[in-house]
Amino acid sequence: MNPIIRRELLEVLRTRRAVALQLGLALGCALLVLLRWPTGEVADLSGARSMQVLRVFGYGLLAGILLLVPAFPATSLVREKMKGTLALLLNSPMRPWSIYAGKLGGALGFTAVLLTMTLPAAAACYALGGTGGEGGIGALYAVLGIATLQLTTLALLVSSRAQSTDGALRATYALVLVLCVVTLAPHALLRGKTGPLVESASWLRCLSPVPAVMEVLGQGDVGSHGISAGSGVFLRYLFLAAIFSVICAAVTVAGLNHKLFDRARSAGVMTEDRSEAGQFFRRVLFLFFFDPQRRSGSTSAWVNPVMVKEFRSRRFGRSHWTMRLLAASAILSLGLSYIALTGALGWGIEVVGGALVLFQVALLILFAPSLAAGLVSAERESGTWQLLMMTPLSPGTILRGKLLSVAWPLLLLLCATLPGYIVMMTIKPELIHQVRRVVICLGLTAVFAVLLSAAVSTLFRSTAAATTASYLSLLAVCGGPLLVWLGREAPFGHPTVEAVLTIDPVAAALQASATPGFARYELLPANWWIIGSACVALLVILAVRTWQLYRPE
Repeated sequence: MNPIIRRELLEVLRTRRAVALQLGLALGCALLVLLRWPTGEVADLSGARSMQVLRVFGYGLLAGILLLVPAFPATSLVREKMKGTLALLLNSPMRPWSIYAGKLGGALGFTAVLLTMTLPAAAACYALGGTGGEGGIGALYAVLGIATLQLTTLALLVSSRAQSTDGALRATYALVLVLCVVTLAPHALLRGKTGPLVESASWLRCLSPVPAVMEVLGQGDVGSHGISAGSGVFLRYLFLAAIFSVICAAVTVAGLNHKLFDRARSAGVMTEDRSEAGQFFRRVLFLFFFDPQRRSGSTSAWVNPVMVKEFRSRRFGRSHWTMRLLAASAILSLGLSYIALTGALGWGIEVVGGALVLFQVALLILFAPSLAAGLVSAERESGTWQLLMMTPLSPGTILRGKLLSVAWPLLLLLCATLPGYIVMMTIKPELIHQVRRVVICLGLTAVFAVLLSAAVSTLFRSTAAATTASYLSLLAVCGGPLLVWLGREAPFGHPTVEAVLTIDPVAAALQASATPGFARYELLPANWWIIGSACVALLVILAVRTWQLYRPE
C-alpha cells in the first residue's frame, strides 16, 4: 500500500472534525428521507414521492461535494512545501507519480467514506418506489464520483502551484465556481440560436456537474436559463470530466520536481534604462508622492496603525489586482444592465437583476473569507500576535484596524458593481425602491460575511483551518436554504420554504430584486432583523475572543 495514502487518510479520519462531519452528513440525509416517509399505511406506487426526496437528496449531496471535497487536497501539497517535507518526499525513492497517487488516494478515500455514510438514505429513497429520471441512484453516485475526481485533481494542481494555504483555498474555490457556474453562461447567452458556437457552448457546459445531476434527477429546466439538462449531458460529462482530470493529473505530476522551490523574480528596470519620457514621469512621481522626506513623519492620529500594517503586509489585495477586479466587476455590471434594458436576449429585468445579485454575492463569498479568515489566525500561526500584545495598542484598536482593512476592499468591490443599478434606475426611476432594498441586503450580507469570517479566525490557530471553516460556514448559511427552495411544493410546502429562506441573506436579496421563484415569498424585513442580530452576536463573540487572546498567557 502506498505509505502516503495511509498517512493522509489516517491523519484525517482521526480528527474530531472528520467524525462530526461523517455523523452529521449521515444524520442529515436520514432526516431528509424521514420528512417524506409514508405514514398511515399509505404507499406511493407511482414513485413521485421518491423522486421528490431523491432530488433534494441529490442536490444536497452535490452541494456537499462542491463545498467539502476541494478543501483537503487544496492544502495538501502546499502544506508539505511550507513545512519543508515536500523536498524530503522528492528526495525519497518514491517517484513523482507515486507521491501524487498517494495524495490523490488519501483525498478520494476520505470522500468515499463520506459517500458511504449516505448509502442508507439513498437505499431508503429507492425503497419508496422510484429510481430517478435517467438511471436513478446509481447514475447519481456515478456523477458524484467523477465530480469528486475532477475537483480533487483540480485542487491538487492548484496546491502544487500555490505559495500559501489561504491562497490555495482562495484559488481553488474560485476555479470551482468557474467550473460549475461560469461554464454555463455561454450556453445561456446563445440560447435559441444555431451555429458552431452554440455546439461548443453546449459541450462547454458539460464540464459542470450541475447539468448532469439535473438530467439524472429528471429535471430538464430549472430557471430555464442556461442550467437546463438536455439529452446526452450525462455521458458528455463523464467523458469531459475524465479528460479534464487526466490533464490536471499529468500537469501536476510533471511539475512535481525541485523546480517548485525556484521562484523566479523579476529583476526590474532601472530608471536610467527607461526612455526620457519614462524617466521624467518617474522623477515627478518620486518628487510629489514618494519622496522619503514626505514619508518620514509620524502616523496621523486619525489613521489606525494596524490597518496600515495589514494593507502593507497582506499579499492578497495588492492595488494593481484590486483595480483590475473593480474594473471587471463594473464592466460586467454595466453589461448585465444593458442586457436587461435592451432586451437583447429576451431576458426580463427581474432575471438579469437576479443574475446581478448572484454575481455580487459570489464575489462577497469568495473574497470575504479570504481577507477576514486570517486576521487573527495568521498572527497566531506566525507568532506575531505576541508582538501586537507588546505594543501600547488596546484590543479595541487592534480589532478596529483588522476589520477596517477588510471593510475597505469589500466596500470598493460592492461600489464597483453598483453602476448597473444606477443605469437601470436612471432609465426606469420606478426601480429606485427595489434597488434600495437590494443594496441594503447586500450591505448586510457583506457585514455578516466579514464578521463571521473574523469570528472564526479567533477560534483557530491555523489559517488554512480558519479559511476552510469560514467558507463552509458562509456557504452553509447562504447556500443551504436554497436546497430547500429547490424542493418547494415537493416535498416542502410554501410556509416551510419561506421560514427557511428567511435566514438566508441571498434569498432575501433575490426576493428584493423580484427574481422569478423568489418574488412570492415574504422575507423582508424579517431577514434584516435576523442578519442584523446575527451580526451583533458575532461582533460580541469577536470582541470577547480578541480580549481573551490579548490577555497574557
